[in-house]
Amino acid sequence: MTAELVRGQNHPLPGTRLEIRVSVGKPIVAGVTLSDELGKVRGTDWVAHPGSPTLPGLEVPKQAAADHRLAVDLDAVPEAVHRVNVLLALPVGVGGPVSFGALAAPFVAVTGLDGSQVASYTITDLDAESAVVALELYRRQDAWKVRAVGQGYAGGLADMLTDQGLPEAQELAGTINEAVAQGLARSVAAPPPRPSDEARVRTTGQPSPGPGAPGPDGAAAGRPDPATHQPGDTGAGATGGGPVNYTHPGRQTTTPPPPPPTAAPAEPGRPAQPVAGDATGWSMEERLYNQVWGMFEDLARTMAAYRSAVDFAESRMEQELDKVLSDPRSRIGNTGDAAREAARAKHGLLVDQARAALDRDLGQLAAESEVVEPALPAPYAGWDNPVWHGYRVPMEIPMALRLGDLHLPERPDLRIPMLVRLPLERGLWIDSGRSSGTDSLADADQLRRLAMDSAVAHAARLLAAYPPNEFSVHVIDAAGTAAGALAPLVTSGVLAEPPASGAAGVSAVLAKLTQRVDLVQMAIRAGAADALPPDLDTAEQLLIVNDFPHGFDDRAVTQLRYLADEGPAVGVHLMMVADREDAAEYGPLLDPLWRALLRLTPVADDHLADPWVGHAWTYEPPLAPPGSQVLQHVLNEVGRARRTGGR
Repeated sequence: MTAELVRGQNHPLPGTRLEIRVSVGKPIVAGVTLSDELGKVRGTDWVAHPGSPTLPGLEVPKQAAADHRLAVDLDAVPEAVHRVNVLLALPVGVGGPVSFGALAAPFVAVTGLDGSQVASYTITDLDAESAVVALELYRRQDAWKVRAVGQGYAGGLADMLTDQGLPEAQELAGTINEAVAQGLARSVAAPPPRPSDEARVRTTGQPSPGPGAPGPDGAAAGRPDPATHQPGDTGAGATGGGPVNYTHPGRQTTTPPPPPPTAAPAEPGRPAQPVAGDATGWSMEERLYNQVWGMFEDLARTMAAYRSAVDFAESRMEQELDKVLSDPRSRIGNTGDAAREAARAKHGLLVDQARAALDRDLGQLAAESEVVEPALPAPYAGWDNPVWHGYRVPMEIPMALRLGDLHLPERPDLRIPMLVRLPLERGLWIDSGRSSGTDSLADADQLRRLAMDSAVAHAARLLAAYPPNEFSVHVIDAAGTAAGALAPLVTSGVLAEPPASGAAGVSAVLAKLTQRVDLVQMAIRAGAADALPPDLDTAEQLLIVNDFPHGFDDRAVTQLRYLADEGPAVGVHLMMVADREDAAEYGPLLDPLWRALLRLTPVADDHLADPWVGHAWTYEPPLAPPGSQVLQHVLNEVGRARRTGGR
């Protein structure tokens, strides 16, 4: 039976190999400190955190996430350790909540490796605290217990580590915050709630949450309750490892839409056939957006359950093999061989069961993808979707835009559209350097060409998503090396001005855009938007920078950083096409610039992470099919609409 702890209460632990699960609903940092019999942390090597995630007997997540799983083997921790403290903290300097009082109460559970829950603790009454000691595992007479602590610190990690006696507390807190910021820079941000959600609650009596939003029972809709989630669960609200339920709270409309005429009715005992638009929302566009994010979250959690089950099977086999080897009588002869074979057979059975559950859930998600993908509107669709052949310039800005596809190694053919909300909240960095997905034979020039082709494809999508003359594109190509890749933008007439080259061209474009940011900011602060100069272009602006830092002096670099930080809030967006190594001479000066941008690659690469469990997802750029003229067709339509005012 699970012990539901209150602050200060303790409970014995039945074993030493455990998993600690944390669920908050927003990305937080999870870590562990080790302390001696006096409660003192003896050094930085007694702290496991995202920048240094492993210690003997401990492993913590490498990035901030809404849900965490921490692996603990108490038999493997050093003999001098008497307490294992589980820490939670809010990321610093990333624009998120600054205190736990702004979040739902954190939920922490201690489980066995099979998912059976030992104890749980909901940390209540937090207010201004930005770091908290959630639990401690401690020795008592050669046995281990867990205690609910819930001690918060308004001063964050630095105060917490200082309180635990660590002399290097300030320095380590800075190191942890830097590692977290780097991790969040590679994470795909979960969709924010729509501004009108509150009104919808008042109107309908039921909110229209996006994936991960609070459901009617207080838990996150579309997310498993940590108290009941077991290895093998789909992560779609299931509690017993059943198939994906396509009508779970996070993905059903107030009045579920009827299946299309061609859809077969569900057989008894089987899930309903997937339907495009089977999610919350007041328009088909919004429902499809929420459905895609629901598929993304389901796949992330399904895979987390599978990997957890495989880890449990391997750990159980190791335990049984260790037991066999610890008995001298079973090390040789038929008895030992039989025990080893039995352990391996159990491992194989558990893995096969987990894989069968995974294949079942992946099959259902693949079936959903097959009906959703053809139904996507142009901003959400791949270039190979027939919807682009009938493209017409829109009269309204869509909710979101597709920046590529995401998939996991266990099922590479099941690809989830990577949708980001419009207007963009972060600039984009198309990395022209080498990455894990780069062909070792590809030379630097080829990678730069691929990166620029990818940038043009992204720019074309952005131009195609906006009404006529509501999105302007500027290009800095200081050395003129991207003329071939830029030809579709130039010939179609969609650029605000010819690509700028040379130091003078770089300076002119940056000066104009920084001035625009300054003017709009001043008008907003003064509440005098009508006082803007009449010749100011009020359209959203995109600046594509090729081959950075070529042609940039120190002043230009400073202006670029300013645009990256301040531009998105006032409609000026940055798209960098650059190899970070080329700017290495600037050292850490440019680190904030790279972190401010969402890194994308011109080739498939597993550098992005989801916001729920932190899987490494392979990103596929949205390039047009070889030989296709669809991109040029779309740009020609945009150019024609710009010239005629949309008529």
